[in-house]
Amino acid sequence: MSRLLPRTLRARLTAGLVVLLALGCAAVGVAAVVGLNGFLTGRLDEQLAEVGNRFPASLEHGGRFPDDHDGDERGDTRRQSAGTLGARLLDGKVTNAAVVPSSGAETTDLTVALTAADRHALAAVPVDGRAHTLHLSALDEYRVRASAGLDGDVLVTGLPLEPVESTVHRLELVAGIVVGVTLVIAGVAGALWVRWSLRPLSRVAATATRVSELPLASGEVALPPRAPEPDPRSEVGRMAGAFNRMLGHVEDALTKRHASEERLRSFAADASHELRTPVASVRGHAELALLHPGPVPPEVTRALERIAAESSRMGEMVDDLLLLARLDAGRPLERRSVDLTRLVLDAVTDARAAGPGHRWTLDLPEEPVTVTGDAHRLHQVLANLLANARLHTPEGTQVTVTLEADPAAARLRVHDDGPGIPEDLQPRIFDRFTRADHRRTKTGTGAGLGLSIVAAVVEAHGGTVTMASTPGSTTFTVDLGMSGPT
Repeated sequence: MSRLLPRTLRARLTAGLVVLLALGCAAVGVAAVVGLNGFLTGRLDEQLAEVGNRFPASLEHGGRFPDDHDGDERGDTRRQSAGTLGARLLDGKVTNAAVVPSSGAETTDLTVALTAADRHALAAVPVDGRAHTLHLSALDEYRVRASAGLDGDVLVTGLPLEPVESTVHRLELVAGIVVGVTLVIAGVAGALWVRWSLRPLSRVAATATRVSELPLASGEVALPPRAPEPDPRSEVGRMAGAFNRMLGHVEDALTKRHASEERLRSFAADASHELRTPVASVRGHAELALLHPGPVPPEVTRALERIAAESSRMGEMVDDLLLLARLDAGRPLERRSVDLTRLVLDAVTDARAAGPGHRWTLDLPEEPVTVTGDAHRLHQVLANLLANARLHTPEGTQVTVTLEADPAAARLRVHDDGPGIPEDLQPRIFDRFTRADHRRTKTGTGAGLGLSIVAAVVEAHGGTVTMASTPGSTTFTVDLGMSGPT
């Protein structure tokens, strides 16, 4: 049933208007038909009363009726309209029945053949001097009136309802045509009127559509012009005003959020930049102390080694944060021709040296794959993906690196048959500071920035990175346009 209903508000309003108009026209038409039928039937009853029982009274003595109808009491048709019915009943049985023929009729025989049902119907007419509707199979619908005769019989006079029904049917036909044409015109005019009335609402919807297509997740957003506001006293005007106020609040919130993001990016970049020097200094002093030729207690040596290792790890983290801050700020990357095949070979060679316990497999095309981009950052993408596969899978895991290319894009896949990534972690795997369960790692270290850097660098190159993981299979797919970033 719901499928038959109009979907749009415009169609529903137009349909409702047409339905209401149809109901109104139907009510007027039915009232007109019923009223006309009652009026004409009343006139017919008056005519029936004026006619009286002259015609059926002339049938009291039976026999054949004279051809000239000269006023003899048998079959007196003077001043009788064509189709007038006369019947005589004696002891509840029809003894005579005749109908006045039309003026152009060829026959002068007035008798009519009645069926048993017709005779029974005539006998059932109440003798009350009032008109009743009677259906005779031989003559169709009649209005009849029964009265007592002079010889103890019952005289029935009737007039045909055909003229009344014909007039009523003609009115029904005319009314149907007029109502149909009126509904068509009203439907077209109503659709145009509703469309004009809802035009401000369509503009609001168009503005909302443009807003929904904007990238509101991050960055500075310029909202489209506000929707025009019609009469604020109307429902559409109030809705447009509320919508524009909502857009104003959204714009203010986005502006404040962008300003906050800019301050955070600036802080991260400045802090990372400032931390690089002291971290490098701490690391250098620790390494210098380890090179001291004099005797050093083992506890001090161990402490200096830990200081050097943690300083190195902190330096890498600072570099990663600085890179993310620069990418967030939209700083352009280098755009040079990069041999992606060579990068894959170098990255897998480094990963094999770092993780000899894993089985490393390469699947490269015969021809070199070249893209436009930043070679250093793309190498970092490969190194992070391979490090992720190495650190979060046990030894003996097979890691397969596949490189494919077509005229439009290059596709890189890193697949491993390790334990997989937990489902609750998968939706935020590319978020910053997202760390896997320590039970899945061999070292338990890492700041959770590796995959976020992969996503940021790939996005800066105009590409996409996706992940699919189930127990025993994890695949990271990187798609890069052959033309590189624009």
